[in-house]
Amino acid sequence: MTAAILVALLVALTLAYRWRQTAAAEPHYTTATVGRGTVATVVVSSGTINPITTVQVGTYVSGVIRTILCDFNTQVKAGQLCAKIDPRPYQTAVEQETALLETARAQLVKDRANLDYTQGVDQRDAALLQRGFLSQDAADSARNAYRQAQAQLVFDEAAVRQHAAQLQAARINLGYTDIISPVDGTVVSRNVTQGQTVAASFQTPTLFLIATDLTKMQVDTNVSESDIGRVATGNAATFTVATFPDRQFTGKVTQVRQAPQTVQNVVTYDVIVSAPNPELLLKPGMTASIRIVTSHADNVLRVPEQALRYRPASLTGAEAGAPGGPAAQLWILADGKPRRVAVVTGLVDDSHAEIVNGPLREGDQVIVSESAAHARAAPASRPGLAPPR
Repeated sequence: MTAAILVALLVALTLAYRWRQTAAAEPHYTTATVGRGTVATVVVSSGTINPITTVQVGTYVSGVIRTILCDFNTQVKAGQLCAKIDPRPYQTAVEQETALLETARAQLVKDRANLDYTQGVDQRDAALLQRGFLSQDAADSARNAYRQAQAQLVFDEAAVRQHAAQLQAARINLGYTDIISPVDGTVVSRNVTQGQTVAASFQTPTLFLIATDLTKMQVDTNVSESDIGRVATGNAATFTVATFPDRQFTGKVTQVRQAPQTVQNVVTYDVIVSAPNPELLLKPGMTASIRIVTSHADNVLRVPEQALRYRPASLTGAEAGAPGGPAAQLWILADGKPRRVAVVTGLVDDSHAEIVNGPLREGDQVIVSESAAHARAAPASRPGLAPPR
């Protein structure tokens, strides 16, 4: 009787030990709930924020800057005076051309009077020649003087027009000494100081940079050739800047430029994203981290993207199957065990995958990862020794 009790007790202890070992070896599954939401594929890039339209205000004439009337952040109107170049050399040129024009006009009046005189002499001598009171040579000399007077009058009229044009050019140059704003906007750059000499002989210097409207900005970003095929005009975009890391700005792709840029054998294309800036939070020159939404699906059945990559550790690669693809597979938790489910996926973004077809329903639990369960009881540590790590 005693031996039977001992055997039963030994069997019970053995079964309990095996049960504990099996329970300790069972993995722990992490699941996620199947739900509905938006799945969007994006192209990630970085770029620089700039005003949509920036006007360079330069000078056509050279000289010394006498007055500066516009500075950084100055709100200007079209036609507003921003700077003044010393006008005295150009005023002198205007006065000189005015005097030359007056001289040419006076010469014209003088030669017109001479024309009238030579015309009268020519007519009188022609009449005397017909009556025989004047030689042919004298009559020809009077006719020659008359024709020369006619030519001189034409020359004087041309000289008057020439000096009038030179006077107009001198007045235009005098007007260019006033540096005015061609548009309404905000001065974002001033490259000149009072007393500085500017030279416009070979290249027009830029004195001011005026942004027409800072409430509308654009992001100039470079997209690699591997992603440019998915970007199109009208794509929505979101971006952040370093100074507002928790705020997301929105925009829209307005231009995909066809000119490639190659830097160290890397080909990129310039993409322009327009964005509103009503609060003037975005400043020219800021760096933006931008996400361009190339396609999206709203209110679709979706699962975490990690669920597509999960495979039970106990299965081999052939048994688990290949992850992803149009005909993919997921694993759901059924009665504590993983069960394979074949699905057809659509769009896949960084966090979720669209389920186009399959037996999944809202509320199902899909497995996203697993971890080995810890033993129910840890072995006791010996006194004086550090516990095992």
